[in-house]
Amino acid sequence: MSLQNEATADRAAETSASPRSQGKPTRVRWRLFLLLLILVSVNYIDRGSISVALPIIQKDFDLSPELVGLLLSAFFWTYALMQVPVGYLIDRFGPRKVVTASCVGWGAATAASGLAGNFISMFIARSAIGVTEAGVMPAGGKLNALWMHSKERGRGATILDAGAPLGAGIGGILITWLIASTGSWRYAFIIAGIATVVLGLFIWWYVRDNPRAHKAVNDAEAEYIEDSHREEAATGPVSTRRGLVQYLRFRSFWAMCFGWLGFNGVFYGLLTWGPLYLSEAKHFDLKTVGWSTFVIFGAGFVGEILGGLLADKLRSRGHSANLVMRSMLGAAALIVTAGLVGVTLVGDPITAVVLLSVVLFFLRWVGLFWAVPATLGGRENAGVLGGAMNLSGNVAGFITPIAVGLIVGATGGYTWALLYFVGSAIVMGVSVLALDYSKRLVRA
Repeated sequence: MSLQNEATADRAAETSASPRSQGKPTRVRWRLFLLLLILVSVNYIDRGSISVALPIIQKDFDLSPELVGLLLSAFFWTYALMQVPVGYLIDRFGPRKVVTASCVGWGAATAASGLAGNFISMFIARSAIGVTEAGVMPAGGKLNALWMHSKERGRGATILDAGAPLGAGIGGILITWLIASTGSWRYAFIIAGIATVVLGLFIWWYVRDNPRAHKAVNDAEAEYIEDSHREEAATGPVSTRRGLVQYLRFRSFWAMCFGWLGFNGVFYGLLTWGPLYLSEAKHFDLKTVGWSTFVIFGAGFVGEILGGLLADKLRSRGHSANLVMRSMLGAAALIVTAGLVGVTLVGDPITAVVLLSVVLFFLRWVGLFWAVPATLGGRENAGVLGGAMNLSGNVAGFITPIAVGLIVGATGGYTWALLYFVGSAIVMGVSVLALDYSKRLVRA
C-alpha cells in the first residue's frame, strides 16, 4: 500500500472512530443536565446557607424577628428584579455566557458575605448574591428548550429544578459541618464561595449553547434533537424572537406566573424560615436542624425526579400534555395543602418533619413548570418567558420572609405563618389547573 493510501486509510479510521460519526446517539444532553443539577444544587447550598447558620447569625448581630425577615428577603429583591433583564440577555447572547458569569459572580458574593460585620453589610452581600444568581434558572430553561427532545423536557425540567431541594438538603448538612469544622459560619461561607467560582470555570469549559457546538455530541444525537425541533416547527406556529409585552394578554401566561408565585410562597418560606422553625418551635439543636433539613428537602429531590419520570412516561403513552400536567400538578397541590394544614395541628416534632417531607415530595412536582416557557413561547422566547415566570416566583421570595417575620414577631409562634403557606398552595393549585400546557402563545 502506498504512503498516500495508507494515510487516507488512517484518516478514514480516525473519522469512523470519532464521536461525530458513530451511529448510536451519544447522551451528552443527559450529562449536561446532570451538570446543571449540580450547578443548581450548589446555587441552593449558597442561597440557603444563611438559613442554616441563622440561629448563630441572629445572636451575633442581635437581630429581632422583623430584621431576620428583612435580611432573608434581601436576596429575593434583587434576584426578582433581574429576572426579566437577564432573560433578554439569555435570548440575545446565549445561556452559556450568562450562566458562567452568574456562577462566578455569586461565588464571589457568597465569599464576601462571610466577611460581613453587621446587618447592613450582610444585607448588601445577600443582595449581591441575588443579582448574580439571577441568570441560572432561566438559562437552564433555555438549555432545556435547545438540548432536549420534546418528549424528554419533563425530565429535563425536573432534573434542572431538582437541584433546589437537593441543594437545600445537602446544604443543611454541609454548612453545619463546615461551621463545626472551622468553628465559624464566616469560614463556611468563604469556602462555599470559592468552590462556586471553580464550578463556574468548569461550566464555561463544558456547556455549549446548542448540541452541534459540543465536540462530544455525535450526528445521531444532534439529529435526534433537531428532528424534534423540526416537528414542533411543522405542527405549530412559527416561533420568532418577540418581546414580553405581547404575552401579557394570555390567561396561560398569568397562570404560569401565579402558579410559580404560589409554589415559591411555600418553598421559599420553608427554605428561609424552616430551620429557624425547627430550632425555635420544635427545639432542635443545630445538628438536628441540619439532618431534618436534609430529610425534608431530600424528599423534595426524590419527588421531583420521580415526577419528571412519571410525566414523560405518561406523555410517551399518548396522554395529552393538559391531562398529564393538570392531573399531576392538581393532585400535588391538594396534597401539599392538606399536609401544611396537618403541620399546624400536630405537636410532635418527628410527625411535623414527616409531614413536611410529604409536602416537599409533592410540591416539587411543580418543577415541571420549567418546561412551560418553551411550550408557550418556543425556543426563541424561552429565556424571557422563563425570566418572567421566575420574577413572579421571586416576588413571593421577597414578600414571604418579611411576612413570616412580621407574623412570628406579632404572634410569637408559627401557626399563622404555616397558614400563609396554605394560602400560597391554594394559589398554586388554581393556577396549575387554569394553564393550557398544549398551546403556544402567538400574536393575534
